[in-house]
Amino acid sequence: MTVKNKVIIVTGASSGIGLASAKLLSREGARVALVSRSREKLENLASLLPNSFAVPADMSVVTEIKSLVQKVYDHFHKIDILVNNAGRGYAASVEKIDIAKYNQLFNLNVIGPLVAMQTVIPIMRSGGGGCIINISSGTSLMHLPNLEAYASTKRVINGISLTAREELAKDKINVSVVYPYITNTNFGQNMIGEEIRSSSINNQNTKLPPGDAPEYVAEKILEAITCEKPEIYAHEWMGNRLSN
Repeated sequence: MTVKNKVIIVTGASSGIGLASAKLLSREGARVALVSRSREKLENLASLLPNSFAVPADMSVVTEIKSLVQKVYDHFHKIDILVNNAGRGYAASVEKIDIAKYNQLFNLNVIGPLVAMQTVIPIMRSGGGGCIINISSGTSLMHLPNLEAYASTKRVINGISLTAREELAKDKINVSVVYPYITNTNFGQNMIGEEIRSSSINNQNTKLPPGDAPEYVAEKILEAITCEKPEIYAHEWMGNRLSN
């Protein structure tokens, strides 16, 4: 699918991968609906991106997700592409995962993207098709100490995405998963968990290559939209090396 003139929802658009993706997709001619909790950041970004639309919303709250999708549809009268990018990390050993915090994480990383998918699917179907890109993580291909809470939520997203791909093929709705590698954003600083905040792929395995710029991952998201493959890795070696 090409992105020119398409209406694309990008969640987590105020920083990191989401911000880079919104800018890239706008440059490619898309009409981008910008979603995050930060109204001020979104409105500033919308003033810079032609034909964009700021929709402040909390992607862990079901009613806000459904409302934002309706607002986007009311504004643009269609939705072609959803990029489920909003998410957060959690650093803690399995023994010390706080269940209340894990529930919060699950709501944001799993329930949020799922509800967004469920809400846009009927709109895409009625429009003759569409594309859903779910952002996973290289950690979902690994078993890294202290990162399992986060990685487990991304494994769920992988399964939901690839199953939905099979279910929605008849409706011409493509569903793909993008697996970023370490990305140079503020993700680590925003991670839940005081105990092992420094936990990361970098710290677990210093032999791995350095991290990527968010703009690089944005290019991979664009690739996922245009090539419609089921899975896109930030680096091809990830599919084999990280799963071993």
